[in-house]
Amino acid sequence: MGTAANNGIPQITVQELKQRLDERVGAGEDLMILDVREPYEYQIANIGGTLIPQNEVPQRLAEIDRNREIVVQCRSGGRSQRIAEFLAAHGYPNVKNLTGGILAWADQIDPRLTKY
Repeated sequence: MGTAANNGIPQITVQELKQRLDERVGAGEDLMILDVREPYEYQIANIGGTLIPQNEVPQRLAEIDRNREIVVQCRSGGRSQRIAEFLAAHGYPNVKNLTGGILAWADQIDPRLTKY
């Protein structure tokens, strides 16, 4: 991954994530997509991530496995960047931010997704 870091958090593109997801089929769950949007946003469009809205993350850290790679995702990449920084500050060793969020996924990977 040659992707730059933002404030110490590695950034992953939607193309890189799609490739990782395609490769991992049958190879176990080493990657967790953490969707930090609100439930109504998740209902509009999602890529199958685990939904924990950003304001609930501090109370729900037990649901986020430190041993897995965590890719944090939101609508466009801002909230997910903040949550990735929060997780890194709380001892999560392998956290990445999805650059451009679900809007980039809809633009570049799956145009059937509803943009909002």
